[in-house]
Amino acid sequence: MIVIHGGHFSSLDGFYEEISKVLMKDTDWKVGTLDGFNDILYGGFGVFENKEEIEIIWKESQKSKEDLGLKATREFYENKIKQGKPFNTELIQQKLNELNEVKGQTLFDILIEIIDSHKNIVLKLD
Repeated sequence: MIVIHGGHFSSLDGFYEEISKVLMKDTDWKVGTLDGFNDILYGGFGVFENKEEIEIIWKESQKSKEDLGLKATREFYENKIKQGKPFNTELIQQKLNELNEVKGQTLFDILIEIIDSHKNIVLKLD
């Protein structure tokens, strides 16, 4: 069982630090992107083996849902658009527009979707 403590962070960077401590302890590699987070969930390095069945409990998930909600997601997309290359700014603008129309995913939703895409992982929101 792996526990993510939503009380330990209030931003996406803080989430990356928490998840690095929890899933990558005793390694030099740190999570720093959504793709990187997805990659470590395959296992094989860090605290669990490739395709090993695991359970993740996300404590204080409601706090994380608020912290990684509309405002944080809007800032995330706006920063990527400002940076430009190598990001696909047209796609990011589309995602930002969907978010502003309350149709798009928040960062919290994206993280949940990433976890749920790994069939060997059971996620429990606490």
